[in-house]
Amino acid sequence: MKRIILAALVLLMALAAPAQAQTGHGRLQIRGADVSSLAKSEAFGGLYRDARGRRGDALRILSQAGLNYMRLKVWVNPADGYNTKTRVLAVARRVKALGMKLLVDFHYSDTWADPGKQFKPAAWEALPFDQLRQAVYDHTYDVLDALRRQGTTADMVQIGNEINGGLLWPDGSNTNWANTAALLNAGHDAAKRVSRSTKVVLHLANGGDNGLYRWWFDNAAANGIRYDVIGLSYYGYWHGTLEAFQANINDVATRYGKPVVVAETAYPFTTADDDGWENIIVSAEPYPGYQATPQGQSAMLARVADIVRAVPNGLGLGLFTWEATWTGVKGNGWDPADPSSGNGWENQALFGYDDRALPAMAVLGRL
Repeated sequence: MKRIILAALVLLMALAAPAQAQTGHGRLQIRGADVSSLAKSEAFGGLYRDARGRRGDALRILSQAGLNYMRLKVWVNPADGYNTKTRVLAVARRVKALGMKLLVDFHYSDTWADPGKQFKPAAWEALPFDQLRQAVYDHTYDVLDALRRQGTTADMVQIGNEINGGLLWPDGSNTNWANTAALLNAGHDAAKRVSRSTKVVLHLANGGDNGLYRWWFDNAAANGIRYDVIGLSYYGYWHGTLEAFQANINDVATRYGKPVVVAETAYPFTTADDDGWENIIVSAEPYPGYQATPQGQSAMLARVADIVRAVPNGLGLGLFTWEATWTGVKGNGWDPADPSSGNGWENQALFGYDDRALPAMAVLGRL
């Protein structure tokens, strides 16, 4: 009888082991970084070094540290000619050659799209709504099909960036959910036409705001918006406590039965400035208990990763650090229309002011 009981216990443990592995143990599927600014940084002389100071390709340094997924944004016709289809194709080749996966982030704008602004591309300004929807489809298909044809199919794609209030204002504002749905579904359908395996992400900011997420994705369900993954931005100094973030990401994953990914997060490693343009985050302790130091940056990214790993039912995919390669290179400022603009983010990159990989990179690669 003891043998039977022991055998039964062993069997139960074997059956439970895969389930345990699905619920927050082991490495994250996505250990990622947004490197949208990299091509421009390199063009203006930006250098990158590994933790030992050896100069090298930034993407290779990230890959060797253990990162496995890169995120690239796409603008339609930006003033500086970067983050276009052509530029994305070139960087995508490098990403895939290193064995990493690719997330393509469509802004559907000539410049930044986020909760405060969703400006139409100039070429789309006067289009009637049906033609605007077709433009979304055509642009999405064009970029993704070009990636497929060069052998670098996108593994994930964002239809819009931080679309709390919709996209392509005013037509796609979610004051009119039918319009929002039509535009998002046009992007979804274009992506799936290129590759059924590409996962479509819908991405909101304010990752600690559960009321926002329930309101948004309840309306998405009511209006038939199609998607595969829920994306969140979470910056601890803007988006509420870590506890609020954890409660929200757990809730949306289970409520909507979708995988979740932190599409953007970051933390400063210093309060110092490197390019003469004031940094966006200047506090010595932007989030309580986490200093603006290399150690504090590492600890915050590890904490966010732990929260994602613990999402119920194995639905937490991972995270992307935002603009990991956006160092203080003159000419590579935030405004594509103003060459004199600087970078307020260089103190949150994964490379320090000596161009070396910071400890947080290796931490992220092991998560």
